Amino acid sequence: MNSDIDALLPLQPATFHILVALAEDERHGYAIMQEVAERTRGTVTLSAGTLYRSIQRMLDQGLLSEVRHRPAAQNDDERRRYYRITPLGTAVARAEARRLADMLKLARARGLAPEGR
Repeated sequence: MNSDIDALLPLQPATFHILVALAEDERHGYAIMQEVAERTRGTVTLSAGTLYRSIQRMLDQGLLSEVRHRPAAQNDDERRRYYRITPLGTAVARAEARRLADMLKLARARGLAPEGR
């Protein structure tokens, strides 16, 4: 399975942001866009095209699955599609986080990044 994970790395930034947005809860597309923008204080905004192309690729790769049940259906728009991260998606996100942490450690050792807290 590690070779499956390694084959997906490095992740495109949009892919990583989507996985992080879905790490704690299922969300529909617009909610993913809002979560990414909020979490990055507006420095990253996903266009609808980027989001939905990424989601389709991630569904095909097995990183996400579409949720069949609807949360609070009476308060929801029936056109919304909800997504959740899969166990493979979680493993890939963790591997990418480790990869990024290793890169940051190298940059710090070379004086290219500030020291962490």
